[in-house]
Amino acid sequence: MQYTENGPLGYYFEEIEIDKPLVTRGRTVTESDIVQFAALTGDYNPMHTNAEYMKSHPMGQRVAHGMLTLSYAVGQLYQLGFMERTVLAFRGLEMKFSLPVLIGDTIHVRLTVKEKKEMKRLGGGIVSAEIKILNQDGKTVQSGTMELLMASKPTT
Repeated sequence: MQYTENGPLGYYFEEIEIDKPLVTRGRTVTESDIVQFAALTGDYNPMHTNAEYMKSHPMGQRVAHGMLTLSYAVGQLYQLGFMERTVLAFRGLEMKFSLPVLIGDTIHVRLTVKEKKEMKRLGGGIVSAEIKILNQDGKTVQSGTMELLMASKPTT
């Protein structure tokens, strides 16, 4: 990552390396996170919001919304800085939800670029990456692919 007079600057398309993993720091999911996400989205499914209901459920306790977990993952990736002012567009996402995220679980993300395709007419290139959201035990809770349009390095 570079630093300019305007602050940090992420990687340009040409600087992104294939098969070099980027790993985020962890973030613990709290009951408050789940309550606030339910209020924000209107998703009050009892799996997320009703402790009594979940006592008799096979999971035994409330689980975080899958989209809450995914939203945190996107934020964690952005905090790495590699997209700072160089990402032009979020182009696509395909995810598989494999394991529940429970209150108190700590998640982090591993992103590995698998393919790059130059798109000069769009001002950069498409980066296709494998994304894995892992819990504190190293188990994959969500996995899939993400596509970003990254800016090309300016010619000087």
